[in-house]
Amino acid sequence: MTPDDSAMDWLLDSDPAIRWQVLRDVTDAPTAAVAAERSRVATEGWGARLLAAQTPDGGWGGTTPGDRWRFDLYTLHLLAELGPDPAAPAVRRAIERTRDGVTWGPEFGDSPFFEGEEEPCINGRVLLIGATFGEISESLIQRLLGEQLDDGGWNCDAPLSRRSSFHTTICVLEGLLAAEMALGQRPDLLAARRRGEDYLLERRLLRRRRTGEIIDPSWLRFAFPSRSDFDLLRGLDYFQSTGDAPDPRLDEALAFLRERRDAAGRWALDNPELGYQHVDMGCVAGQSSRWITLRARRVLRWADQGGDSRSPGASVRPSH
Repeated sequence: MTPDDSAMDWLLDSDPAIRWQVLRDVTDAPTAAVAAERSRVATEGWGARLLAAQTPDGGWGGTTPGDRWRFDLYTLHLLAELGPDPAAPAVRRAIERTRDGVTWGPEFGDSPFFEGEEEPCINGRVLLIGATFGEISESLIQRLLGEQLDDGGWNCDAPLSRRSSFHTTICVLEGLLAAEMALGQRPDLLAARRRGEDYLLERRLLRRRRTGEIIDPSWLRFAFPSRSDFDLLRGLDYFQSTGDAPDPRLDEALAFLRERRDAAGRWALDNPELGYQHVDMGCVAGQSSRWITLRARRVLRWADQGGDSRSPGASVRPSH
């Protein structure tokens, strides 16, 4: 058995949330087989446990305002990454409870959860969640579009800072792409995404534009689940999710990703994000990770194929 075969068997010997994405993104499995495996996410394993953790008021835990919004945001963002069928009854019930019962609190005028709050790094993720689960907010889209900075990205510290942040920019780009997938191609969304993508690409996902120095060595360390922080694999996974052909400015990042593959055909997790979640997914720093391996393999498959021929136009297929 080759390392690739062994790694594939290892990936498929997992939770439905990983198996369905492996079938969709790393193999040529029939659409019906992908859908059948995806249908299990809401009723088995990690997805079912996340859904069962919702409180009667629609939230996801926490005793202080700061804890409550983190539990709500991080749990729903992780649920989007697991990728249950949005139409599954358990998912619809959970999203409706959140829509009807969860706000950002008095500090933000009791804004409903899917309308977001003030920071674009948070609102980008709220937009992704809403777009994924059928609760998209046009006012939130317009807010994010209006907050784009002159250099093409976004920053939670604006307007005090007029220089974009990789962390905020990747959160907003993921949200805008999810909205475009939900609503269909729109010139305003596409134009904003292109500007934001160029901000990342001009820096090759990791280097200062003026000096060529690595901006932050921690970006070479791969994290899961995705929170607010940027890393190289998260950036590459975003670009594969657009379905566009790989930009040559990604070559260095792709080469680094290839170098991280071990002899068994797997990739390790560097930064497990363990707070504010309701499931133990076996995320251990320094050990081989199915989540990181899944994301790395779908990125490299996309790169080796020169894009995604299944995607009509500039952006259609989500990674989540």
